[in-house]
Amino acid sequence: MDEAYLEAVLDVVDTIPPGRAMTYGTIAEVVADRLVAEGLPARGGPRQVGQVMSRGGSGVPWWRVVNAAGSPPAHHARAALEHLRAEGTPLSADGTRVALRRAIWFPDD
Repeated sequence: MDEAYLEAVLDVVDTIPPGRAMTYGTIAEVVADRLVAEGLPARGGPRQVGQVMSRGGSGVPWWRVVNAAGSPPAHHARAALEHLRAEGTPLSADGTRVALRRAIWFPDD
């Protein structure tokens, strides 16, 4: 994985506002669009975003990144849900997932 892709993913995650969330797939689409706009080839998908987050995502609000069902990373679910609750992020009735219909966020660009 190259540095440009890693930085692009972390830049997107860093812009997710408190109380909102993005999916791995949505981040991958936004990053691909940004790379193409910069004249670079589009690359990566949800799995690659997950790899970036697992390797270098500790300095950004990683808990705001969830899977397509709204679930945080399984091995960090407890901590992620604590952060999400503290920010007032809409959660499912059972409190285990982000209510994506209300919480999903898309960058303006």
